[in-house]
Amino acid sequence: MAEWRKSSYSPTGDNCVEVRPGVGIRDSKAPTVHLPVGATAWTAFLRRVSSRGPA
Repeated sequence: MAEWRKSSYSPTGDNCVEVRPGVGIRDSKAPTVHLPVGATAWTAFLRRVSSRGPA
């Protein structure tokens, strides 16, 4: 099973967003609660973000 992955943008790794493919998104400060996100929605989100390019 996949592990929760922390954002690479968090320099200390303790104050960030974490994702777990097929499960959801959570805040590293509150790891017992997560926002469920299905695989289809996650794929659509990644496509949308990657099509926008750098900010």
